[in-house]
Amino acid sequence: MIKPEIVSILKNKIQTIERSDSANILVGPITLPVNLDGETVTFKWYSWLHLTNEERTGLAGEELTEKLIGRLAGMKLADSQQSSVLVYGDFEHADTALIRMHSICHTGDIFGSKRCDCGYQLHQSMKMIVENGSGALFYLANHEGRGIGLFSKAMAYLLQEEGYDTVEANLELGFEDDSRSYADAISVLQRLRSKPVTLITNNPKKLKALKAAGMNAVKRVPLWGDVSVFNEKYLRTKVSRSGHLGAQDGEILPGIMAR
Repeated sequence: MIKPEIVSILKNKIQTIERSDSANILVGPITLPVNLDGETVTFKWYSWLHLTNEERTGLAGEELTEKLIGRLAGMKLADSQQSSVLVYGDFEHADTALIRMHSICHTGDIFGSKRCDCGYQLHQSMKMIVENGSGALFYLANHEGRGIGLFSKAMAYLLQEEGYDTVEANLELGFEDDSRSYADAISVLQRLRSKPVTLITNNPKKLKALKAAGMNAVKRVPLWGDVSVFNEKYLRTKVSRSGHLGAQDGEILPGIMAR
């Protein structure tokens, strides 16, 4: 039984975002001071939990009460991964806002692997958002390996060490090249902001997903960098096989696409 005082603390910080076949339970904002290049920058942090209709049995249409909070607290959520979003500035009302839909990369974001550019993109996006004055970084936990998961990504890496590119490795393991969905993140974005956004990405599929959901996202900002001998093939494959925008309007992938 959750104590009434605990319910009182939580009830105004948790909200339900209804979807046609499921719901996202959003918790936050939570004050999160972050060390960004030696400077403390304060973000507002949210996390969300996706529940199917089956998982929501008995909770549909219910106000956030002790029963709902107790139900969520009792779930063994560590067995799955939840996504979150870092919000900076007056994200709801600012005229301009940068957003980044960042797919989790255990090896790049945590260990600093140079086989990809994910860690660089994560860090650089946060800096760009702060410099802009408002924005949000969505950290998408079920996107590891373009949606195949960490264990399968490890197997794909073994194939890549034998000469397969990232697309070929996923396909040879029986997966799609890219099975990521942005629907949950977009539903949270729509709850936090209705004004236009500018997307930090090289991937036109992300911009397409935002537009298809009715978001006013007509601009994008490219994000290339941290190019090395370790990730050159990976970056080339992003452009040549996965449709990433590597060179347009003077944009160039340094040291690679210029060759």
